[in-house]
Amino acid sequence: MDIKDKELHRIAITCIIHNDEGKYLVTKRSPTKKAHPNKWTVPGGGLTVDDYINRPQTHGDAGWYGSVEEALLREVKEEVGVEIGKATYLLDLTFIRPDGIPVLVLSYFAPYVSGEVTLDADAVEYRWVSLAEAKDLDLISGIYEELEEVETLLKK
Repeated sequence: MDIKDKELHRIAITCIIHNDEGKYLVTKRSPTKKAHPNKWTVPGGGLTVDDYINRPQTHGDAGWYGSVEEALLREVKEEVGVEIGKATYLLDLTFIRPDGIPVLVLSYFAPYVSGEVTLDADAVEYRWVSLAEAKDLDLISGIYEELEEVETLLKK
């Protein structure tokens, strides 16, 4: 595979949202998505320059701290319309999209706080599922294992 600029990546952020009943919010991706169409996943999306460029730099001209968390909150709100609590880092993943763009995914988990689930155009369906129910869905590869990891961490 020919990658034009090996230092440039699309940065995506995902969030495993869990509720008080031990269920996880999953969404079914639109059939028009470039990567993983029609697969079940967890809410998330991409970091854009707009997530920080219009905010004052955090420490003089050193840049912006907290941009990933800001993007995560924005993406969750845009994609599923809910508020989440403090997001905790889970893991990272890299892959090459079918169109040749390298992607870095930063995965987090957070408790559901409030709001009614409303989907944007990126998703066509949603469900609150237990780990057992998630096993029966056509999830993006690796998502089930991430849900398992979060369930283990939450039980500690």
